[in-house]
Amino acid sequence: MSAAPKLFRPALFGALVAVAIGIPLSTSPASAASAQAMNGNWAPFSRCPVDDPAMLAADGTTDIAICVASHSDSGSIKLGNTVATTGANDLQFGIVRNASTGAARIVAPAGGSIVGAPTEIPGGLLGIMCTDGIPVISAICNQLADASLNRVVATVESAGTPSNFDLTAGMQSGKVIVDIPVRIHLQNTFLGSKCYIGTTSKPVVLRPQNITAPALASQRYNADGTPNTRGLLNRVALTGNDQGDSGFAVPGVSGCGPLTLGELNWAVNLKTALPSAAGNNNLVLNDAATYTAGLTAPGSSAPHAGQALSDSWHAGVAQ
Repeated sequence: MSAAPKLFRPALFGALVAVAIGIPLSTSPASAASAQAMNGNWAPFSRCPVDDPAMLAADGTTDIAICVASHSDSGSIKLGNTVATTGANDLQFGIVRNASTGAARIVAPAGGSIVGAPTEIPGGLLGIMCTDGIPVISAICNQLADASLNRVVATVESAGTPSNFDLTAGMQSGKVIVDIPVRIHLQNTFLGSKCYIGTTSKPVVLRPQNITAPALASQRYNADGTPNTRGLLNRVALTGNDQGDSGFAVPGVSGCGPLTLGELNWAVNLKTALPSAAGNNNLVLNDAATYTAGLTAPGSSAPHAGQALSDSWHAGVAQ
């Protein structure tokens, strides 16, 4: 597409001018996912959904409740022809694992499984929307000398509950660990408050795998998080490796424009080459650290193992 539809341009241009002269946009900042500061070995599991009914119902013999957390401080992502560094990303969820089959049901925490730190898109709006020869877009781009108007902030958000978690894949390289549906919130005055790459109905599905095999370590600990070789709980740590995915597809943007009606979707898609088929995109998470935690002998707490895990987690909350 080389230009906006002719009949649409006057209304679109009027809306853009309104933004340019300072009419405020309606915004609704995303609510922060609740998290607790945790002591000792519990530290990575600040959002484990131990009080979810599915986790509490785990009896310790048939079903076993486990906390999972994965964290990376930095990385890079390529979507279409846009490349950006990523901030810290924190993925957490609980699993209820069938002791006989190994099948794992994922339980997401309140607020979603993934929490991403906002990061700036290189080049800002000039880089993701401004194309020569389209008058209605030029009307915006001519005003972007002001760095604050040009700045585009991207934040990765959960777009559904993760699935297909493979505990053993996390200990190896080259195998998909989990499917993570996400959407990416693009924030800028001209893009409005509801501009996203991916939606809850059509998310970007990331399937990270270890690029190299991680180092494995385990430690038993008490309910309050302090190490104890005879402790009630056990934590497994997988560290010292990068994770990545180059097989995901990326849909086009939605909701982009000062009216949040998608009036600028076409411009962002045109410049960023979205939608983008699998094979054209890439994610790297630097120095990823993945942890699991659960009762050392869940059967000894049957049939209330889920409650015992919850009680232990709450004992580990920092005071």
